[in-house]
Amino acid sequence: MSYCAECLKKDVLIFDLKARIKALQAKLEYQARSGLEAPFGSSTPSAKLPIKPNTPAEERRRRGGGKPGHVGHGRQDCPEDEADRVETIPAGDHCPHCGTALETKGVRSRTVIDCQPLTLEKVVLRLEEKRCPRCHKKVRAKPANVLPHCLFGNQLLTHVAVEHYVRGIPLGQLERQLGVGYSSLIAALHYLAGRFKSVPERLLNDFRQAPVKHADETGWRNDGHNGYAWLFATPDISLFRFRDTRAASVAREVFGDRKLPGVLVVDRYNAYNRMPCALQYCYAHLLRDVQDLEKEFPENTEISAFVSALAPLLAGAMHLRTLRLTRSQFRQQARQLQQAIRGVIHAPAHHPAIQGIQNLFREKWSRLFHWTHNPAIPAENNFAERELRPLVIARKISFGSQSDAGAKTREILMSVLLTLKKRSPDVAAAFKTALDKLTAQSAADPSRILFLSDSS
Repeated sequence: MSYCAECLKKDVLIFDLKARIKALQAKLEYQARSGLEAPFGSSTPSAKLPIKPNTPAEERRRRGGGKPGHVGHGRQDCPEDEADRVETIPAGDHCPHCGTALETKGVRSRTVIDCQPLTLEKVVLRLEEKRCPRCHKKVRAKPANVLPHCLFGNQLLTHVAVEHYVRGIPLGQLERQLGVGYSSLIAALHYLAGRFKSVPERLLNDFRQAPVKHADETGWRNDGHNGYAWLFATPDISLFRFRDTRAASVAREVFGDRKLPGVLVVDRYNAYNRMPCALQYCYAHLLRDVQDLEKEFPENTEISAFVSALAPLLAGAMHLRTLRLTRSQFRQQARQLQQAIRGVIHAPAHHPAIQGIQNLFREKWSRLFHWTHNPAIPAENNFAERELRPLVIARKISFGSQSDAGAKTREILMSVLLTLKKRSPDVAAAFKTALDKLTAQSAADPSRILFLSDSS
């Protein structure tokens, strides 16, 4: 059998060029797609999205406010006995148009809501001193609303701490608002943190015993170095840790080594896998991973069918606890969802991406269905992510902490104030009351004063 050597060389070259062209086309498609898509897929933070897409036309037509036919309630007048101040405005004695003397016709009430500007008040406290004629000791009066060795009154301390750590107002803005030096505000917050440094340890013990726990973390820079802010939360506890690492040692510091009751709801980050309590993986992250398959393989019918079958079940599991169901109804529907998910997971699959999701469910099955036993256990970790959002905003504004002392102060005061916010309808009033009590009882336990209503 004869063949042409030149023709063979051409065929080999053509085959090689076709392969290179195909590889280059794939690379160009990837670059074009990654230029429009987020760098971390659906998990990308909104700040890192390259281009925010336009709102769809059907959503742009949606307008807020009252709907057609809605009667509404109108502006409500405030009764005079409930008003903070009643003011009479004279109308004058003569008509502004013709100058004729006016006749009295009564008054017409109008309700106005106003506020007083925040002003700094410098107070000189004259502390009376007396001497006991019997023991010859000197007795000095103590102010009721100023902590020992502190320049600022309790009201000012409360305002600065709550505005900065709860409402996210930058210290620079508080400096301009109050007329107090920036360094003085920082020193006052360090002082406060020193008074409440024992409180997080009390919160830590309560957190460990909680039946449902949440944990999450986000980036936080300290003195120009990358680090992390960790949140450990329950419905009535917010416990923060600011560390330079994302290692499991931070989580072990919080959870300890002894077996703990309850369920910890987390994403699938490996640092939590060895914690001494039951784990519930977040379905929101799982749903995102499942939906990403369809984006990655848009023309694959097997993946489309898999996503169409599993995604509604995961969404239904997250939504189930929001329905007004009795405990027995909840468990019945939860079991049905669990069986439906089991059917999808154990169905035959050929695509490796589908098999990867199925293997995840099969290997971690014990960490995926604690929510079916109790509606108090959520199937997602949105609770922790919502609590971290104000801290993420603060990071974008302040770029983190300037020192280890600043990070420690933020750790203590955010744990104290955000926990107090969960347990009190007015966090500022509750914190001010606690400071006043600490002023009168300087040796008292701050935890008992802050959370006096706790049964523990």
